[in-house]
Amino acid sequence: MDPLNTLAERFRGYYPVVIDVETAGFNANTDALLEIAAVTLKMDEQGWLVPDDCQFFNVEPFEGANLEPAALEFTGIDPHNPLRDAVDEGEALKSIFKMVRAGMKASGCKRAILVGHNATFDHSFLMAAAQRAANKRNPFHPFSTFDTSALSALAFGQTVLKKACETAQIEFSDREAHNAEYDTRKTADLFCNIINRWKELGGWPLAAAEDADADTDIDKESI
Repeated sequence: MDPLNTLAERFRGYYPVVIDVETAGFNANTDALLEIAAVTLKMDEQGWLVPDDCQFFNVEPFEGANLEPAALEFTGIDPHNPLRDAVDEGEALKSIFKMVRAGMKASGCKRAILVGHNATFDHSFLMAAAQRAANKRNPFHPFSTFDTSALSALAFGQTVLKKACETAQIEFSDREAHNAEYDTRKTADLFCNIINRWKELGGWPLAAAEDADADTDIDKESI
């Protein structure tokens, strides 16, 4: 495979992982994390970005967590339903982080970076849960993210996940939306679509190759 078509080269050593959470409010420090899903990504032999592995968990509210009625009504989640088969948030993160670290190692990446739609929200809940679980092997960058809302505004003139997917001709179901696994898979499809569209337009690896040639020329001139 051309080195410019590797995942490690494409994102400067970062390993993109799509994350979506469903919560019982907007405050990551006080409101419960109720669902979390993660989709890892990979490059195929031609350098096209595609979804890879996926994990999804229903999560038990942490002790003392706030459950905002309006948020529960919006998501339709009943945190006390025994059929949810929910796990402790620390257990969910341990499994997701293990999958992420394995993907990082396989792709030669040095650190994971969260991809999300309005990514700051998902990132804040991920980090707060990791801190509560005292997880010292969190592979994610502490503040940097890739936000598909901003990328979709650039690529399609849309910021809402449903509208961005529809503009990108990605099937989207209102009935299945606001489920962490479904939204994560759709966000992964959207991110791959935008990255691959840029490649089709010649933005990668052509631009990277030209930059590399320019660096070489500069080096020669300085000798």
